[in-house]
Amino acid sequence: MIVRFPATAEGLLPAEDALTVGDPRVVGFLGALSARLLAPSVARAHPELGSLGFFLRRAELARTAAHLRRADPHTVRRPRGLVFHVPPANVDTVFVYSWALSALAGNRNVVRLSSRSAGAADTVLAALNDALADADPVIARTQRMVSYGRDDALTAELSAACDLRVLWGGDASVTELRRYPLHPLARDLTFPDRSSFAVLSAAGWLAAPGDAQRAAADGYANDVYWFDQAACSSPRTLYVTGPAADAEKALDGFCRELTDAVHRRGWTVDAAMAVEKRIRTYGLAADGRAAGVRFPSNELAWLHLADGAEPPRDWLGTGVVAVARLDALRDLAPLITPRDQTLSHFGFTGDELRELVTAIPGRGLDRIVPFGQALSFAPVWDGHDLLEEFTTRTTIRS
Repeated sequence: MIVRFPATAEGLLPAEDALTVGDPRVVGFLGALSARLLAPSVARAHPELGSLGFFLRRAELARTAAHLRRADPHTVRRPRGLVFHVPPANVDTVFVYSWALSALAGNRNVVRLSSRSAGAADTVLAALNDALADADPVIARTQRMVSYGRDDALTAELSAACDLRVLWGGDASVTELRRYPLHPLARDLTFPDRSSFAVLSAAGWLAAPGDAQRAAADGYANDVYWFDQAACSSPRTLYVTGPAADAEKALDGFCRELTDAVHRRGWTVDAAMAVEKRIRTYGLAADGRAAGVRFPSNELAWLHLADGAEPPRDWLGTGVVAVARLDALRDLAPLITPRDQTLSHFGFTGDELRELVTAIPGRGLDRIVPFGQALSFAPVWDGHDLLEEFTTRTTIRS
């Protein structure tokens, strides 16, 4: 059964209940879940679940399953086994993406949900249980969503039993969970603290028609306000590229469009969050990293970074746009660190974006996407191909 409950690992997921890679029973179950998440009543209450429902739509799952089952005379792809997922509390639907891909790969799964999860997570759990009623019984026997308080013995037992452990969250959480040993053939797949930026071409913005500008501002608002700007892929700094006069004109226009988008979409920030933003942003100003702070409303705060200041990589509160100017996109390369994950963009060509990637020394920027797609999950995440991670291959030579 897919519910929240305290559990022990003993007898939790019997290995004899075998799923196959791309199992049609899983495809059917996830497709039924998708239909429930795409229901208008759910989408109105939790817009972010519309993206999840679209990700899990039956036609796309069938294509993914067919890819997984594609015949190879020299390789047999198999499920990895038992996968133990520990998702973060601050992005309360991310567990569905990794769990769904792991289930599609034929794995038995245990997902530990935070006791602090609520809202959208509860809606997803209700949809899961609803879809389970019509699913093949093997789904209930091979998939578990569990919630329990701090219990070192249970976490250690689940860790020792699994073949792959998927850890999401802050660096401290990942380090803490790694204290629990795995068996020698198991491994960790980790998604620790990451940070993300956005970049706006002044020339591209000024040349864009009004409808394209409005669409870009709408997309940027979604990237910021879904998950309260706390997701690893939520943009926290906006770089505007071009000469100073053009950058100022483009930023003024973008500011107006973003303000309209926020009001049009009905995004709100409560008073407590507004106070939190002031404390954090004024703190950066006191440290000399911000040259100016402006609060036109509770929903938006504009933080102008001082020349040469490091971009803020820690969460500053929902609706903070830290702004800086660069002469050209390539000037972003020296600022990138291995912690930086997603770059969302508007107004650049593919060649310009590829030039930036080749200029980055070492690791950094695993994803480059247009405004509005920063939070769109994909089977390749943080540079990891999850379908490869969730399966194993046996090579055959005859």
